[in-house]
Amino acid sequence: MKLSDYVLNFLIRNKVTHIFNLAGGSIAHLLDSMYQNTKIKSVVVRHEQAGAFAAEGYSRITGNIGVAMATSGPGATNMITGIASAFFDSVPMLYLTGQVNTYEYKFNNRMRQRGFQETDIVSMIKPITKFACRVVHPIQIRYILEKAVFLAKSQRPGPVLIDLPMDIQRADVKEGQLITFYGSKEHKLYCKRFPSRVSSEEQAKIRLFLKKARIARRPLILAGGGLRASGSVGLFDKFSSLLRFPVVCSLMGLDVMDHSDPRYCGMIGSYGNRYANITVANCDLLLVLGSRLDTRQTGTRPATFAREADIFHVDIDPAELAYRKFHCYHPVLCDLPVFFQQCIHELERVNDHNIRGKEWMKAIQRFKEGYSREKYPPMPVDIQELFDFLSEQSSVPVAYTLDVGQHQMWASQSLRLKKQDRLITCGGLGSMGFGLPAAIGAFLAKPRARQIMIAGDGGFQMNLQELETVKHYHIPLKMIVVNNHCLGMVREFQEIYFKKRYQSTVKGYSCVSFQRTALAYQIPYVSFRNTADFKRRIRGVLGKKGPVIIEVNLPQKTSVFPKLLVDRPVEDQNPPVSRMKLLKDMFVKPMIRESIS
Repeated sequence: MKLSDYVLNFLIRNKVTHIFNLAGGSIAHLLDSMYQNTKIKSVVVRHEQAGAFAAEGYSRITGNIGVAMATSGPGATNMITGIASAFFDSVPMLYLTGQVNTYEYKFNNRMRQRGFQETDIVSMIKPITKFACRVVHPIQIRYILEKAVFLAKSQRPGPVLIDLPMDIQRADVKEGQLITFYGSKEHKLYCKRFPSRVSSEEQAKIRLFLKKARIARRPLILAGGGLRASGSVGLFDKFSSLLRFPVVCSLMGLDVMDHSDPRYCGMIGSYGNRYANITVANCDLLLVLGSRLDTRQTGTRPATFAREADIFHVDIDPAELAYRKFHCYHPVLCDLPVFFQQCIHELERVNDHNIRGKEWMKAIQRFKEGYSREKYPPMPVDIQELFDFLSEQSSVPVAYTLDVGQHQMWASQSLRLKKQDRLITCGGLGSMGFGLPAAIGAFLAKPRARQIMIAGDGGFQMNLQELETVKHYHIPLKMIVVNNHCLGMVREFQEIYFKKRYQSTVKGYSCVSFQRTALAYQIPYVSFRNTADFKRRIRGVLGKKGPVIIEVNLPQKTSVFPKLLVDRPVEDQNPPVSRMKLLKDMFVKPMIRESIS
């Protein structure tokens, strides 16, 4: 068969149902193979970056590899931002790029370019992929495809890229003669490097954790994005119900448990819920599951984070465990499913753990009641109340896709996710423009769920052309655009640290009319200017068939609260609460004088 046909059949065997792509000359054979194959669907986007983000949204929902395809040169380079997003957020992705014929390629020649649109995409993206390879002989295709998918899914998942020259795509191959990766020396070497068993040293740490779990007075779990990446949310449910510890979440771990569960204690970090950060500060045992503990979680002074706790940090990536410096830090190099299985076995055998947890839970409930409904400067739209209300409006599972900016933090602080809800956002890279295309991919992966995208005016404009994709494929996406007519997150930064010199966030920035944009794309449009109007009408808007653009207008100087300023401990966010109130709620010694004065 033609090699491009083999590629499509391979993807079908690996349960890929959609390929996100934009046409180009150097992928013409792959496009033709898609045209003739009815078992896989082509989703044509309007920009290759959007294709990469859409494929990521698809992968986030299915847990399977997402596939995006682009032509050589500008098509391939346009996908780089999406590749980086998948790399930092540990999403298994396969990118297929076209390339000039091998007899046109410059290889090691020092000239800049030989063939038209020839670009060395493999060298460019190697630092942000788990594997990147250019196929130079047809006999390699099975081996490279199998290796790529194996690496994308194994250990800490991530993106891979295969560059396919045009003459390779059109070559004839005999499937029975193709070399397999599985069982090869390289495959066996990877299997040795990725052991399925836990070392005796790590097992000792797990036993130590279980011992401390039985006597901890103020234990806590931090659930991170690694729970989704490892496919272990179901095991986590069983483990956490046996352990009965309260749970805080990172931004990437927000959808791993039902927010109505009494054990759920909010999102931590710089823009986390204040009660969640106070809970972290006060714990004496912290189990970190698949979270990086970066400064957006710990604050710029990591030594103040959970400063009187034993921290057990479970992760599959040794690099993430190597440089953390905390008080009583216990790095546990272990795949989360294996960790859960070992702990569950022990917890079911000896079910006498954490008998002191009731008083701690009462204290956490006090934190929630005291800090969950803080009132900030009054605005026509209480955006946090708005998102809280939005959470109540659906009786079916909802997939929320967030862009990047202030709205991302408001929604993460305030949405109350149910058991089957999902929340998808761009965490590590933090790329504006992610929301709309990722929501397209999420819908195609799970069309029965209600799809709600939330973006700011700045991020929504960055991939605005994908409204045509929404329209073309009849995607019933409800698109909430929070419009404060500026680039608000950076504007806040300028307000605090640059004496309100709003260069390029207010000065020089402008926003398209979303009402006229909706008209151009023939998509219904509604707008809201106050919370009461939103509450009165939003259920009906969400019930409409087809896509809707929902604009929520905010004053330009609306800010995200609470937020952590530089050089402050996580429990002392801005605006500061009463020093006496904070002191009353601290089990551990406050870290700085300002916290107790």
